[in-house]
Amino acid sequence: MLDDPGAAVDGVDVVVTDTWVSMGKEEEKAQRLATFAGYQVDQALMAKAASDAIFLHCLPADRGFEVAAEVIDGPQSVIWDESENRLHAQKALMVWLLERAERRQAGG
Repeated sequence: MLDDPGAAVDGVDVVVTDTWVSMGKEEEKAQRLATFAGYQVDQALMAKAASDAIFLHCLPADRGFEVAAEVIDGPQSVIWDESENRLHAQKALMVWLLERAERRQAGG
């Protein structure tokens, strides 16, 4: 575990972050923003990663907080592909769960 974002991303292929303030936790916003302020993924941080590194975020994102606009909207960002892939993974999981439930009901 590292508490230095620059050291954490040094030479990595993928930089991932998540929202700092989850839905339903708005009362913690000021404290969380202060706590995580030094961890924003910006262009300077991405420059420390591998030159072909990609940026991921599970969305929704707050531009200007956990990620700078130039990163999330930039060429290293693959958040929309990530989002689409998540949809397909969720659909596959639903099929698997429903098939499993159907087998159990049939006595298998």
